Amino acid sequence: MTSPSPQHEVQDILEIERPEQLKALGHPLRLKVLQVLGDSEKPMTNRELAARLSVDPGHLHFHVRMLHRAALIELADAAGREKPYRPVAKHFRVRQEVRATGLASEMQSAQLRELQRGFDLFAANGEFRSAQVHTKMEIEKVRALFNELVQRLTDEEDESQPALTITIAFHPNIAEGDPD
Repeated sequence: MTSPSPQHEVQDILEIERPEQLKALGHPLRLKVLQVLGDSEKPMTNRELAARLSVDPGHLHFHVRMLHRAALIELADAAGREKPYRPVAKHFRVRQEVRATGLASEMQSAQLRELQRGFDLFAANGEFRSAQVHTKMEIEKVRALFNELVQRLTDEEDESQPALTITIAFHPNIAEGDPD
């Protein structure tokens, strides 16, 4: 487990190297905890996180512990009884070898649920935007463009602006790849 470090700087990007880290990202509530901690100016306790997320602190405690064990969040300087947590990084990147373990499906399901929830909440008032592009291109070129966009989004981030969730995915064209 990660020990408290008062002078710790949050990493820009943490590369997910272990399957248990990827598994910890496989629940929408844990993704929300990372988002709230990332948006917060200061570390937050389990009770503060629960209040912000409108969930029971006892229920949330399991998810916070799982993120902590996976070294995705860490304890901040704790003076009182309540333990404040902070993220270890602003962004996470999953290594190809870890994605190949099959655990990525849990994380992808959580991302799809979050995408659907965003659509349900924000499409009616015009705050949800999406695009789908069908193209013919080498997969390595798409990967390079994908990584370039993620890096550019990271570089252009402005902490004074409200948080946005940007979901990017690519896959083979279903019409061409589906035998049914």
